Amino acid sequence: MSTNDKKLSGERLQRIIELCRSVEERGVDPFAVDVDDIIATLHKCFPDWESPEELTLDAEAVQYLASVIQNQGDWVKHRSTSLYTDPFLLEEKIQRLDKEELVNLFTKAWNPVIELEQLSIPSLAEAMKYWGDLAPIDERWKKTVPMQVEAGATTLEELVRLRILAEKTFFEELEAFWTELKQRVGENGKIRYWDFVGADAYKETLDRAYMTSFLVTYGYATLELRPLEEEIFIKPFTKPRTELADKKMVSVPISVSHEEWTRWKEEKQ
Repeated sequence: MSTNDKKLSGERLQRIIELCRSVEERGVDPFAVDVDDIIATLHKCFPDWESPEELTLDAEAVQYLASVIQNQGDWVKHRSTSLYTDPFLLEEKIQRLDKEELVNLFTKAWNPVIELEQLSIPSLAEAMKYWGDLAPIDERWKKTVPMQVEAGATTLEELVRLRILAEKTFFEELEAFWTELKQRVGENGKIRYWDFVGADAYKETLDRAYMTSFLVTYGYATLELRPLEEEIFIKPFTKPRTELADKKMVSVPISVSHEEWTRWKEEKQ
């Protein structure tokens, strides 16, 4: 294995360690870690390690992976004990209770809060000051004469400039954005997320990320996630897949912060 390949493998092990560590330190779902994929990666890289530092890094990755597997086992064990109550079973049990049982349970758990309100000398003085400062009722009820405005004509360009009308409909803009995506993908039919949404101005980058989210939502494209490489790709479909709208979608949060945008511009240069 070349020095460059070893460096890439070492960086991959570091990402594996960080991913497994996030399960312990930040409470990430342990089942979000693809254990089989990580084991395959460790098995592939192990024969090439030679130095004590490389072997230590490999052992650390195995240790954290074992901790993730233990967390998965603890999660299953907790679900199988009486300490865990399934919310759907709890809802079913509540629905089967009659009104008297529900009232009895409510009165046992209810802790009413008692509040006392009363008038005081300062509050009376404040009320008198308020009424004293009010203008006479005949002045308050004066009818205002509406201002006369002459009607005039305007142009379509003026309405677009004032943002009363849009120059293009939303779906026309979405179709144009989809066409741009299909033209910019490589031979493998996909493009890095930041290479597509990134622009010279941060505001334009936010607008492009906003439109990209609708491309995925409406079935014009899909996202390909690679957590170990920390890469996100976007792949356009040849035609919109409307059947995706009927399926349960998974939300994928993607940070488009100013710091991420600045880092992307520096890498691009």
